[in-house]
Amino acid sequence: MAPTIARALTIAGSDSGGGAGIQADLKTFQELEVFGMSALTAVTAQNTLGVQGIYELPPQAVAEQIDAVVEDLGVDAAKTGMIANIEIMEVIAEKVKAYAIPNLVVDPVMISKSGHSLLNEDARLALKRYLLPLATVVTPNIPEAEVLTGLQLDSMEARKEAARMIIGMGARSVVIKGGHLPDGEAEDLFYDGQEFSILSSPRFETPHTHGTGCTFSAAIAAHLAKGEAVLSAVRQAKAFITAAIRHPLHLGGGHGPTNHWAHRLQEGKA
Repeated sequence: MAPTIARALTIAGSDSGGGAGIQADLKTFQELEVFGMSALTAVTAQNTLGVQGIYELPPQAVAEQIDAVVEDLGVDAAKTGMIANIEIMEVIAEKVKAYAIPNLVVDPVMISKSGHSLLNEDARLALKRYLLPLATVVTPNIPEAEVLTGLQLDSMEARKEAARMIIGMGARSVVIKGGHLPDGEAEDLFYDGQEFSILSSPRFETPHTHGTGCTFSAAIAAHLAKGEAVLSAVRQAKAFITAAIRHPLHLGGGHGPTNHWAHRLQEGKA
């Protein structure tokens, strides 16, 4: 009998502080009523103040985790987060192709909120070579899109050109997040190779934004796992992360985590 529940896999690093990485992804999957599974790429020692240590897993360990999940439980959508080295990227790409994993969301995690580099230059090039061509949607923020394209994204036209370039790298669609823009509403730019869409939401002045990229991309993966079209999945993920930022938890002394159950507060469910 075919599964009746959507299944989503996160392939990313662990965040000991619980605000980002696989912890944020699994919380998001659960909130959106999707069964969440994980394949760890690294273990980090971190909190709201910064990253104190990164400990990469062997590529074989990543491969075996993906094998174990796909061969028994199955995967309707997957997302990638922090992938610290080229060998792990190669393994992920091989497994995505071998298992024909649908609906791959690539969050090109490069720098933590505290400014800690999570991806070296060689790995950034490998990201474009191995993972972007397999992506259903790529979710860079402004600095990440600038690194991927070499452009300075100081205007909407520049952002559109960057989106075209990322599609040219093989991705089926891209959403360039606007949270790093200096003022106005938080405008995300979506492009599927044919049409542009601008997704706007209120901007909130808050330090509690740790894990926003992880949560946003996980929400997209969750909705794709449930059979939503890509733009619809992105719109619903935008609403989810906006609620999570709007209702902060006020935890920690630095960049605090977002509130993964905030959408229930808005909908009167809690």
